[in-house]
Amino acid sequence: MAMDLTVVAEAPPARGADLNQVIGLSIAAMVISVVMLWIGYAHRSHRIGWLARFADWMGVKFKRPSWVALPVLVFTTSIICALFGFIWDVSWHIGNGRDPGPLANPAHYFIIIGLFGVFLAGMIAVALPFDTAGPAPVRITRNWHAPVGGVLMAGCGHYAMIGFPLDDIWHRIFGQDVTLWGPTHLMMIGGAGFSLFAVLMLEYEGGRTMAEGGTERRFVKFLRYLSCGGLLIGLSVYQIEYDFGVEQFRLVLQPMMIAGAAALGLVVARITLGRGAAIVAALFAIALRGAVALLVGPVLGAPTNWFPLYLGPAVVVELLALTPVFKRPIAFGAVAGLGVGTVGLWLESLWIGAVYHYPWPVSMWGEALAMAVPVAVLAGLCGAMTGMVLTGQRLPRRGIGIAVVVVTVLAIGGAVANGLHIVVPQQATATITLTDRPSDPGKRMVSADVQLNPPDLVRGNPEWVTILSWQGGMQNHQGLVIDRLDRVGPGHYRSTQPIPVWGSWKTLLRVQDGYTMTAVPIYEPADEAIPAAEVPALASSTRPFVQEITILQRERDQNTPLWLFTTGSVVVLIFTLMVIAALTWGAGRINAAETAPKESEEVKQPLPRGA
Repeated sequence: MAMDLTVVAEAPPARGADLNQVIGLSIAAMVISVVMLWIGYAHRSHRIGWLARFADWMGVKFKRPSWVALPVLVFTTSIICALFGFIWDVSWHIGNGRDPGPLANPAHYFIIIGLFGVFLAGMIAVALPFDTAGPAPVRITRNWHAPVGGVLMAGCGHYAMIGFPLDDIWHRIFGQDVTLWGPTHLMMIGGAGFSLFAVLMLEYEGGRTMAEGGTERRFVKFLRYLSCGGLLIGLSVYQIEYDFGVEQFRLVLQPMMIAGAAALGLVVARITLGRGAAIVAALFAIALRGAVALLVGPVLGAPTNWFPLYLGPAVVVELLALTPVFKRPIAFGAVAGLGVGTVGLWLESLWIGAVYHYPWPVSMWGEALAMAVPVAVLAGLCGAMTGMVLTGQRLPRRGIGIAVVVVTVLAIGGAVANGLHIVVPQQATATITLTDRPSDPGKRMVSADVQLNPPDLVRGNPEWVTILSWQGGMQNHQGLVIDRLDRVGPGHYRSTQPIPVWGSWKTLLRVQDGYTMTAVPIYEPADEAIPAAEVPALASSTRPFVQEITILQRERDQNTPLWLFTTGSVVVLIFTLMVIAALTWGAGRINAAETAPKESEEVKQPLPRGA
C-alpha cells in the first residue's frame, strides 16, 4: 500500500499544464512568429534573396514553380512528422495515462513541429510568388497574389496549431479528457487531415504552369501518389482509438468512418491519377501507417495498433472504373461510394475480424450499413468533385456542388449522432469474483469470473464483453491488456488471461450490445490530483453498471455545467465547418478559373481605336 501512495503523490496534474511550460511555449511561439514575419517581409521587399534562390532551385529540380516545390517538400516531411507524433502520443496515453504537460511527453514535440511545419509550408507558398500564382490567385495586395492551395494549407495548419493552447484551456475548465475525440484534439487532427486537400490543390495549381508536353519527374509522381495515400490516412485519423482496441464509443461508428474515408480518398486517387491509382494509394497508406506502427509499437515499446488496409474498397473502385460509368465522374463517385459501402466494407471486415480486438458481429451489420452506405455514397460524390477539380473538369452548378457538401456533412453528423447515442441499463449489476494468479511481488494478477445481473442483459452476439486494463505503464505489458471473455452460461463469463490489478492500472468490465454501452470498475488506484478514491480489487464484489466515460475519462470533471461543455463543443464545431467551407470555396475558385470559356477573355479585350 505504501508503494501505491507514492505513485499517487507523484501523479501528474489532472487539469492544465504547469505554468512554466505554458509560458515557455508562449515565448517560443512569439519568437518564432517574429522571425517568420521578418523573413517574409524581407523576402517580399527584396531585402534577402536566399529564400527565392533556394525555392527556384527546388522548382527547377521538380519542374514545378518555386511556390509549389519548396512548400510541398516542407509539407510532406511535416505531415509525416505529425503523424508519427500523433500515433505515438495516442499510444503513450493508452499505456501511461495522462502526462504532466505538453513538454513532458516526447510525442508532443513531433506533433508541434509537424503542425507548425504544415502552417509554415502554407505560408511559404503564400509569401514566395512575385508573379501571378496559379490559375486562380488570391489577391493580398495590389502586387501580391497567393495560390489558393497555399492559403488553405496555412489556414488548416493554423487551425490545427491553435488546438494546442486551447487544449490546455479546455483541461483547466473541464479536466483532462483522455480520449481522441476531445473537441480540441479533433481540431489538431482535423486541421492536419484537411490540409491534405490543400496540398493536392497546390500541386495542381503548380502543375498548370508546366509547359505543354513537359514530362513529370518520377519523384513528383511519387509525391502525388503519396499525397493520395496521405489523404486516406488523414481521413482515417478519427478511427485511431478503434485501431488500438480502446474505442470509447460504439463499434458501429467504425464501419461508417472506414467507408467514408475509403470512398472519398480512393475516388479522388482514381480520377486524379488514373488506372490503378486507388490500389497504389492504398498501398502507400499501408506502407506509411505500417512503418509508423512498427516504430511506435515494437521499437518504442508502446501499445500495438492495427489499421484499415482499404485494399478491398480500392479493388471495388478500380473495377467500377473499368465500366462506362467512369466517363461520368459524378455518377462514378456515387456508384463507387455504394460499392465501397457494401462490398468494399465486407472485404475490409475480413481484415478487421482477423487482427482487430473487436470484429464486427453479424447483429451489427444492419445498423452499420444504414449508417455507412449514405455516408459512402455522399463521400464518393465529394471525392468525384474533388477529382474533377484536380483534373480541370467543369463542376456541376455552384448550388449543386455546395448542396452535395452540405448534405454530406449532415449525413456524417446524423450518423455520428446515432453512434454516440448510448443506453446505460438501470439497476443492472455485475458480480465479479477474482482469483489470484502467480505474479511478482507487488504486481497482483488475477483471473475473473463475471456474472451479469440480470443474466439476459446482453444478447448472444454482443459487440463486446471484455475486461480492459490500461495505463499501467508501458514497461508493463505495454500498458494495455484486453481480454475478450469466454461465455460459459447465460450472463456468465470468464477471463482468458491474467488481469493486472495493481499500481497505476485501471481495470474495468466493458459491455457493448447495440445501444447498450456500459462498464463496471474492477480496480482503480487512488488519485489525489483528480481527486478520486481507490476502487479496490476485491475478491468478490457486486457493483452497478455505470456510464463508461466516468471510468475511462476519470480525470474529466463530471460536475462542470453541461451547457458550458456543449458551448465549447459547438464553438469547435463552427471552426471545423469554417475550414470545410474554406476548402469548398477554394476548390470552386480553382475550377471556375480553369473551366471558364476561353472566348470570354477575347470579349474583354478593348476594341482597336480605329474601329
